[in-house]
Amino acid sequence: MAARGAGWLTYVPRCAQGRGPVRRPVHRLFRCAGTVAADLKGEEQLPGSVEPDSQDKILKKRFSEVQKERREQAQRTVLINCPNKISEKKFIKYISQHGPINSHFFYESFGLHAVIEFCQKESVASLQDAVCTPNLGTETAIPFRSRFFNLKWTNPLNPGSEQPNVQCSNQLPPASKKLFQLLCRAESMDDQLNTLLKEFQITEENAKLRHLTCSLIEDIAAAYLPDCTVRPFGSSVNSFGKLGCDLDMFLDLDETGRLNPGKTSGHFQMEFQVKSVPSERIATQKILSVIGECLDHFGPGCVGVQKILNARCPLVRFSQQASGFQCDLTSNNRIALKSSELLYMYGTLDSRVRALVFSIRCWARAHSLTSSIPGAWITNFSLTMMVIFFLQRRSPPLLPTLDYLKTLADEGDQCVIEGHNCTFTSDLNRIKPSGNTETLELLLMEFFEYFGNFAFNKNSINIRQGREQNKPESSPLHIQNPFETSLNVSKNVNQSQLQKFVDLARESAWILQQEDKARPSSASHQPWGLAALLLPSVSHSKSLARKKRKKPASERIRNLLDSIKSSGKEQ
Repeated sequence: MAARGAGWLTYVPRCAQGRGPVRRPVHRLFRCAGTVAADLKGEEQLPGSVEPDSQDKILKKRFSEVQKERREQAQRTVLINCPNKISEKKFIKYISQHGPINSHFFYESFGLHAVIEFCQKESVASLQDAVCTPNLGTETAIPFRSRFFNLKWTNPLNPGSEQPNVQCSNQLPPASKKLFQLLCRAESMDDQLNTLLKEFQITEENAKLRHLTCSLIEDIAAAYLPDCTVRPFGSSVNSFGKLGCDLDMFLDLDETGRLNPGKTSGHFQMEFQVKSVPSERIATQKILSVIGECLDHFGPGCVGVQKILNARCPLVRFSQQASGFQCDLTSNNRIALKSSELLYMYGTLDSRVRALVFSIRCWARAHSLTSSIPGAWITNFSLTMMVIFFLQRRSPPLLPTLDYLKTLADEGDQCVIEGHNCTFTSDLNRIKPSGNTETLELLLMEFFEYFGNFAFNKNSINIRQGREQNKPESSPLHIQNPFETSLNVSKNVNQSQLQKFVDLARESAWILQQEDKARPSSASHQPWGLAALLLPSVSHSKSLARKKRKKPASERIRNLLDSIKSSGKEQ
């Protein structure tokens, strides 16, 4: 179980598709004494992974401020592939000759890697000036000046004479058996939900590596577009990211393509010579095509590059083997950045929000309601929208509506993207804390009960107003996009998958209602609470038989009740 205030590094990326197979990396973290521990006491810690007495201070930071700090931090950071056996003390002493080190940590992904954050950006240039291009013998190296280095022994005959003194810890998410043990040992359901959050949330080192990866890709893109910025968005920064989730990146060309009137002298004005294309979409496709080629041919560690340029949102997909991330790079998806900021705010307003979202997502994945493969099932984003909407419907509301956040916006928050009003306050201090004091246990049970009886056939989910509205279309599930309000973010969900969600929500609510009567003792080690919800349900385990017999819902509930009564008698 991850300790509070001390991050861990774990990645379980999907293998990249495309040119040749990409092996699944095994990740371990080598914890560093001193520098990492000191660094994690700083203010850049992730919400939910800080000490309670310091969390209020963290939550006052704007999303833009956090991302700016992370970006500056990444620009002072280098990634080094190290020999398997290395003395941490000697290694840090060797690197420190280029300048003082603010923090460092080691992890394994296709070999041992070190992430070194210097105190000054100049130290990176000093290290780069001391690095040479390797001689590959029969092959030819493509010279590329990056911040991704390879450390080799100068005396390869005796590299292992000194045992490495770095501590290794396996950082894969806990196996199902370990997770169930942790959940069953919890003292309450609230403790269970918080335990699951701590086990799966993106950690400090993980966040640093994500921003460093974006910064390394930015170095490559800047060869053609010197003023570009590569920013992470989505799960990596919205506070709901899970260890092993993909890394979504946005190639920001605002500074590069900004129409600047420039300086005039008398009757003259100078402009850049440029090529023109018919539309912004075509420009995006051309730019991403070139960047994709650069990543494929020149990007160290970038493999399995796919250019998916005809999608609704053109992108380049690839794996960054050194970090272990599956990456998606886009360039015309600015609304997604605002969505990331909005979710970040909702996730940091109240500690219960993230715990509830993580648990419901885990529940949905355990019952195959969600999948990493695109299809007709509910997505994690849709589930998050449903949780936010549910929390807006509590009495008193636990989360404010988007329309309310818009009323708190000042002049600097005004934002219109492609004709869509994306304005809301960016200042967390302007939002009054909720007076809602409901426990996570109650909220989880009420969530299942609420959506188990929701009128999906006629009502839509809308977090802008926080109230049920008539569906504007015939899709089984309608969740309004918070900014592109004419879009349904759950349009892919079919009736069968929605009914499966409703059935499982009703059963889960029923199981939680019986907890006080049937909860086993702490010494019995029997699954209870959240752990019981992650097991195959009575109806789910007999789903094939149900399909054949087409039992009505009332009979399914009676079977569940009989099962609970039987288990109670056995105890």
